[in-house]
Amino acid sequence: MDLDELRNLDFNNIGTAPVWVKTLVIAVLMIAILGAGYYFDTSNQRTDLQRLQQQEKSLRSQLSIKARRAANLQVYEKQLQEMRTSFGKMLEQLPNQTEIPGLLVDISQTALSSGLAIDLFRPESEKKQSFYAIKPIQIQARGTYPEIARFVSQIAALPRIVTLGNISLKPVNAKSDQLTMSVTARTYRYLPENGGRGR
Repeated sequence: MDLDELRNLDFNNIGTAPVWVKTLVIAVLMIAILGAGYYFDTSNQRTDLQRLQQQEKSLRSQLSIKARRAANLQVYEKQLQEMRTSFGKMLEQLPNQTEIPGLLVDISQTALSSGLAIDLFRPESEKKQSFYAIKPIQIQARGTYPEIARFVSQIAALPRIVTLGNISLKPVNAKSDQLTMSVTARTYRYLPENGGRGR
């Protein structure tokens, strides 16, 4: 290898150069072409590949979540059907507009059959909520603790939903086993979407 030959190389007439110079020039050109190809084409493809690999991981994760949901679809559908059935049964326990007077009589008779003396039984105006209405009833009654407990138990056994709240118990006097009970009984009515008329 002679460096003088390399310095005196005529690039316009490269064909007359020695074999080792031709080989070196071809090698440099090949490296330059490969480098340019990598820079202008392959590096972009590698960036795209990395982006697509990240996208693949994200899609695999989403697929895994959706596959678990799909595997449980029948269970979810069964639960939804059970909830609809349960909701329908609960709606059936709510009195409609025409059953409210009868329910008020049932509550009053339940208090009397429990042995309570009723001092106040005052149905109040209905309070409408989003899809149901509350009918509060103020009750004041006197009786023994077992009679009050029997009343509460019988209210819970009514076929329609009635809740008791704001319960206050006080002795009638120091010598008596009688208690005065003040309670708000509430029954509920479903308001259909057609403007709240009875079911």
